Amino acid sequence: MMRRLPIHPVNPQPRLIQSVIETLQTGGVIVYPTDSAYALGCTLGNKMAIDRIKKIRDLDKQHNFTLVCRDLSDIGIYARISNPIFRLLKTHTPGAYTFILPASTEVPRRLQHPKRKTIGLRIPNHPICLAILAALNEPLMSVTLILPNEKLPLVDTDTIEEKLTHQVDLFVDAGFCDIDPTTVIDLTEGFPQIIRIGKGDAAPFSDNR
Repeated sequence: MMRRLPIHPVNPQPRLIQSVIETLQTGGVIVYPTDSAYALGCTLGNKMAIDRIKKIRDLDKQHNFTLVCRDLSDIGIYARISNPIFRLLKTHTPGAYTFILPASTEVPRRLQHPKRKTIGLRIPNHPICLAILAALNEPLMSVTLILPNEKLPLVDTDTIEEKLTHQVDLFVDAGFCDIDPTTVIDLTEGFPQIIRIGKGDAAPFSDNR
């Protein structure tokens, strides 16, 4: 049975953040807020939790998973990036973007795209999310909370509790969260390619050559 944990969206209480960390470190799956929409998350080394998230989202092997990171130093660990790409990321993070990049050897193979060997990476701009990442001291494996056969993320907190009460361990309730998912930018070819339009401003990436 899922536990619902209200946390202040601007000034998250440290003792409640620690409760989230305990859930994650004991193998739990959480729903948590980001600067774009609610998301599903777990620790990146937890295969059972990742499999649970795949089942909730009904994801196939071609789906690009995302590692939600604290800062650019984390991205440098989990992706192979050139100096020009690093400067681009520095300009556009934190924010509501997911960047597709070549995965480094630090990324478990089960999280990489099976053919392209890529991984999604993002640095959010939400106090609760950043507090969780700081306390966890590693990235979260994450996907947007969009249920099968739906086009938009779940935003109503009571609906989230109703639909996921038997599927996740903890719902970090921050009240209203945006309905738009992240803007997805593929950087694997050395220049930006817009894969999905979302909350992040796509205009700086529209001229992709």
